[in-house]
Formats: sequence, C-alpha cells, structure tokens
Amino acid sequence: MTFNWNRSEVAGLAKQSCAHCLGLGLRHCVKTETDVPCNCVLRAVFRACYRRFKWCASRDPRIGTARMERVNGKDGRNMWGRKDEEFVADFCLVSKRTLTEDEHRIFRFHFLLGADWKLCCRRLNMDRGTFFHEVYSIQRKLGKVYRELQPYGLFPLDEYFGGTVRTATPRPSRKVIEMPSADRRRPVVPPLRKVA
Repeated sequence: MTFNWNRSEVAGLAKQSCAHCLGLGLRHCVKTETDVPCNCVLRAVFRACYRRFKWCASRDPRIGTARMERVNGKDGRNMWGRKDEEFVADFCLVSKRTLTEDEHRIFRFHFLLGADWKLCCRRLNMDRGTFFHEVYSIQRKLGKVYRELQPYGLFPLDEYFGGTVRTATPRPSRKVIEMPSADRRRPVVPPLRKVA
C-alpha cells in the first residue's frame, strides 16, 4: 500500500530555504511520476517525533498517568494506556527495526544517549562529514517511516496522543438505513420503510 502525501500536510513542515522543493514540501519524482515529500519535510517529521520522545523520556516515571481512551472498531470499547511510555517504546522499536546495524549504532549514540558529534566520531571511527551525512540519512529514513507506519503512525503527534483520528469516510450503502438523529423529547423509532 502506497502512502499519499498531500501539499496541505507538508506545507508547514517544509523548510522555506530548501533548494530542492523551494519551500513547497513536495517534489515530483520522475521515476514514479508522483509527488514525493522532500527530504526537509521528512527530517522535520523526525525532529518533531524526537522532541516529543525527549520530553516523554525525561519525565519522572512515577508521575506518568494511565488514561482511558476509546478504541475504534467493531466493539468500540475503552482501554487503559500510558501514552508517554508507549510512545517512547514505539519510537525506539520502530527505529531499531528500520535501521541497519551501523545506522542504529549511530542513532543510539547520538540520539538516544545524547553524545555530541565529536564523541560519536571518535567512538565510531568516522570523520565529521560522513557522520553528518549518516545522521541526515537516518533522520530522512525514520521521518518517512514514522509518518507512513500502518495502521497508526507516530506522526502527527496529536493523532498518536489521542487527538483527532483520521478515518476514511464510509461509502453509503443501499442495504443500510440510517437512523434519524435522536431528539431527547421523543423516543427514537426506526423507519418502517426505506426513505428515498
């Protein structure tokens, strides 16, 4: 399944001084004849998720609260969860599954353990240019995965943490008759025949 990016969701993430997309956020791919997100957008997605990761990881674990959330689906039931801890775990696990072993070593030292570029270059035996090239590549790769992860992505953060949820609008069916809206003064009565 391919993920469709649109201009409205990348416009706020695009870097205005980007030489590739000129601040629009999407570039036209000649190979696939589709619009693909620019690297500046993918890195912005990663940075937003990384900021939230640092905020969630730096909180005192004793303060974390369990919240009840509505689970969409056939049953539509409620479930308890600790979203901050779940986000930290998802951030780490998705990153580990996506990156190669060498990329994950850089990711772990630089992003998870917080080592600066000098310490990382010394520890990983690489020069500064190669290190930053790998960091940008990691940010681009993970930003794409965080947004396109199915069925629920890590980005946008408001959807992950229980804000609005994007759902496909159901197509009207001929076999389903909609119930009229409930008026509190009258009891709801199902329709006896199909209304045209």
